[in-house]
Amino acid sequence: MKNILIIGIGRLGRHLAEKLTELNNSVMIVDKDENIINELAPRFTNAMIGDCTKEGVLRSLGVNNFDICFVTISDNFQSSLEITSLLKELGAKYVVSKANRDLQAKFLLRNGADEVVYPERDIAEKLAIRHNAKNIFDFVEVTDDFAIFEIPILKKWTGKSISEIDVRKTYHINVLAIKKGGNVKVLPEANYVFDANDHIIVIGRPADVFKLTNRT
Repeated sequence: MKNILIIGIGRLGRHLAEKLTELNNSVMIVDKDENIINELAPRFTNAMIGDCTKEGVLRSLGVNNFDICFVTISDNFQSSLEITSLLKELGAKYVVSKANRDLQAKFLLRNGADEVVYPERDIAEKLAIRHNAKNIFDFVEVTDDFAIFEIPILKKWTGKSISEIDVRKTYHINVLAIKKGGNVKVLPEANYVFDANDHIIVIGRPADVFKLTNRT
C-alpha cells in the first residue's frame, strides 16, 4: 500500500483517486473547489479543501510523507507549475504532473516534476493506432520503439504450432499470451497449436505488427 496525494480533482484526478483507492492505497484528495470536495468526501477517507499554490497549505499536508504526489489540474497551467515546484521544494519524494503540450512538459520537468503525463495525447495516439490499422483490438506503448498489441492470428496459422510457424523469426514479434474467448494463456509453449478464433497478445515494433495485421 502506498500513501498518495492527488491535487486537482477534475476528471483525471477523480478517476485516478477512485482506481488507486480500489487498489488499496491510502489516498488524499485536495481541491480548492468546496463543492467537489463535499461531493467526494464520503467516498475518500482523506479529503481537503485548499489552494495548493499557497505554500502554507502544502506544508500542512506534510507532502514529504507521501510516496507519490499527483498534480492533475486541467485548466490552469500556471497553478500546476507553481504547485509542482513547491512540492519538490518541500521534499516531495516523487511528483507526477499533467501536461497538455510538449512545452508545458518541459517547464514541469525543469521545475520539479519527476514524471509528466499527457492523458489526452495518449488516448488520441491509442485510438489512432487502433483505427488506422486493420484488426488491432488493443494497444499499449512500452517504449518509443516497441508496443504490445492484441491481434487475430493469420488464417494460415490455424492448426499449426508457434514453433512450426517460427513467429519470432518470420514476423519479428514475440507472443506473450493467447486469448481464447474469456480465457488468457500467458507465455504459451512453443508447441501450442493455434485455433481459428485465437487472438494473440504480442510485443514488437508497430511497423512489423501493422505488416502482419494487413495480411489477415
